[in-house]
Order: sequence, then C-alpha cells, then structure tokens
Amino acid sequence: ETGKSAVDRSLEAMDEKGYIYVKDGATWFKSSAFDDEKDRVLIKANGEMTYFMSDVAYHYNKMERGFDHLINIWGADHHGYIARCEAMLAAWGWPGALEIMLGQLVNLYRDGEAVRMSKRTGEMITFAELIDEVGVDATRYLMLSRSQDQPIDFDIEVAKKKDASNPVYYVQYAHARICSILRKAAPAGDAEAVVAGTKSMDELIEKLFADEADLSLLTHESEIALMRKMSEFGELVSDAARDRAAFRLTHYAQDLAALFHQFYTNCHVLGEDKELEKARLSLVNGTRIVLAKALDLLGVSAPAQM
Repeated sequence: ETGKSAVDRSLEAMDEKGYIYVKDGATWFKSSAFDDEKDRVLIKANGEMTYFMSDVAYHYNKMERGFDHLINIWGADHHGYIARCEAMLAAWGWPGALEIMLGQLVNLYRDGEAVRMSKRTGEMITFAELIDEVGVDATRYLMLSRSQDQPIDFDIEVAKKKDASNPVYYVQYAHARICSILRKAAPAGDAEAVVAGTKSMDELIEKLFADEADLSLLTHESEIALMRKMSEFGELVSDAARDRAAFRLTHYAQDLAALFHQFYTNCHVLGEDKELEKARLSLVNGTRIVLAKALDLLGVSAPAQM
C-alpha cells in the first residue's frame, strides 16, 4: 500500500499470520514456531529497530517484487543467523524460499608467505586492491576455483604469472592459441583484418567453415578425448547450476585446455590432407566455442590473442 514503508508492510504481513507480539514494550517475532531456538526482537522498547528488522523488511521487499527464490551468500561466522531468516520466510507463507550459502575465509599469500596487511593502508586488504594488482579475470577465476564451503588460499604472485602455473592464464592461453590457428588457416587478408580489428572472429569463422567437414576422419585418441570432454559440457553446466558449484566449471575449463594442448601436440592441424585439415579445424573451433562459453559463464574474458 502506498505511503507504507517496507518495515511496516513486512511487519503487517507477519502480524496478519499471528507471529508478532509485544512483550516488555518490545515487538517480537515468534520465530520459535519455525524451529528457531528462541523468539527474536524486531523493535526494541525504546523504538530502535534491530538489525534483524532491517533483514525482515529487505527480504519481504524482495518477495513483493516477484522473486520466488532468494539466495543469500554469507560469511561462515553468520551460521547462527540462518534459522531466524528461514523462519521469517516461512511465517509469511513462503517456506523454503530462502537458500543460504556460507562462504569460508580467503587466505592471501604472496609467494607462499601469508599476507596480513595492506602495504598501502597498513590495515586489511580490500577486494579493490586485490583486483588492482592481479586483474579482474584472475581474481574471479581463482575465487571461483574452490567450493564456497572450503577456505580459499589465494596466492597473489601465482595470479599474476604469465605461464602454465597460473590456471586462468593456462585456460585463456588455450583459447588464444586456438584463435591463432584459425587465423593461420584463413586467407592472409582476412587474418590481418581480424588482428587489426576490422573483421570479427565470427566473420572469419563463417568464411572458414562455409563447407561441411567430414568428422568421421577424427579417429585419433587425442581427438576422441577432446570430443568426449566437449560432450560433457551441457550436463556439467546444468549440474553446476543446480548444486551452486561454479568451481566445477574452472576444473572443466582446465581439463579441456589440457586435452586441447595434448591434441595439438599429437595431431597436425594445418598442412595435412585437405579433408582431414578441415575436420581438425572444426574440432579446434568447437573447442574454442566451449572454452569461451565456460569462461563467459565464469565472468572471465576469452582473449583472441595474448
């Protein structure tokens, strides 16, 4: 209703269901009716709102706006807060609508040595400082490379390395290498146009794969392994989304990159029989598409050259 605050609306909705009462001048939520260990104060006797009251108003506003499933990501030290927050959704008639994920601590290292304080301020290190030093891609990738219920050991120097010891560099390099192969396969003028930025990679691909390739020629064990890995991608994404397990995508991207590097070592792509070259280029391009999609889902860029 117009003119009513989110606090008033959320309180009224709970009151209508019979879960609000006043005791000792304070307004209480009967959260013990929903497996919380005790009832919780929403408004103190002096009229001051508790932190929990602001949580109540915030979550009710989300549901008012039409969301049907809420996911909260909290630090592990907030574990004791779960029952009361689940109770408020149940009290409004939305049991199970709130899902809470607890994230563990991030331990920062520099070449294996623990980093406790910011060089700049002498206090805690902010996320902004970390991103400034190692970049968005490496930060995202490495933060997502472990399950959120495990502590993350983040080594700043590893994240900055431009070699295979850095997982994000390893995966991005595989993608850039694929783009390089595709450019080499294209007519010189088209490849130069892509490097110059006057033609997109998609335009180059369209021209390169105008004819169908005979994929039955792909029989080498390295080719089969690469195709098998790509065939797992759809189910992996579905399972990772269901289980809130983005870290599986980082592991998958690394495995796919490793299989691509093996394939490239074992199988000549360019300079083979024309039909075999076309088939292998199709396989290379398929790998590019899957790698780029995996990185995109992680919010990490897929560079065409490095």
